[in-house]
Amino acid sequence: MNAFKNHFLIGLISTSMVAISCSDDDVPPEENEEEIINEVTLTFTPAGGGDNVIATYVDADGEGAGNPVLSEIELAVGTTYTLAITMANTMESPAEDITEEVEEEGEEHQLFFSWTDGVFSDPSGTGNIGASGTVNYNDQDDSGNPIGLSTTWTASQRAGTGEFRVVLKHQPDLKSATSTSNDGETDVDITWTININE
Repeated sequence: MNAFKNHFLIGLISTSMVAISCSDDDVPPEENEEEIINEVTLTFTPAGGGDNVIATYVDADGEGAGNPVLSEIELAVGTTYTLAITMANTMESPAEDITEEVEEEGEEHQLFFSWTDGVFSDPSGTGNIGASGTVNYNDQDDSGNPIGLSTTWTASQRAGTGEFRVVLKHQPDLKSATSTSNDGETDVDITWTININE
């Protein structure tokens, strides 16, 4: 009888310890870490053929003391381009492809754009950062809302210089047909010099 009681007590204590060790207090809090994006590439592909125009942003040390290096965007007057944007964290080894993550989590991300008025003939205006301007998006998430990894642009018929700004917003549980660049957290905010050349 004593042996039975001892086994019963040992089993009861073991079960209690397992239940205690699996309590919610022991589960680490879920972290929503901000992605490190230290390299962004813009690739403008001309609709009629010809060489791609590539502009880059590289911040070799991330948030360190070193300044990022940007190349300028050089487009030809009146030419229509498809813009593809790629992003990476090259501080990881191997480098982490952030583009793929943004595409897979399209319902949580959107790229917004602004530019100097007159730099493009289509879309016209100054963009949709802090405004309700139009952008020619080529890609959508599963809900039919734009992502912005692929867009279409037609350079102005006149030569000139201006700015081209790209903002990536992370909008979990916020993104909708009416969400704007003011919603969510900013993952990328870069402004390039853009030249429209004869």
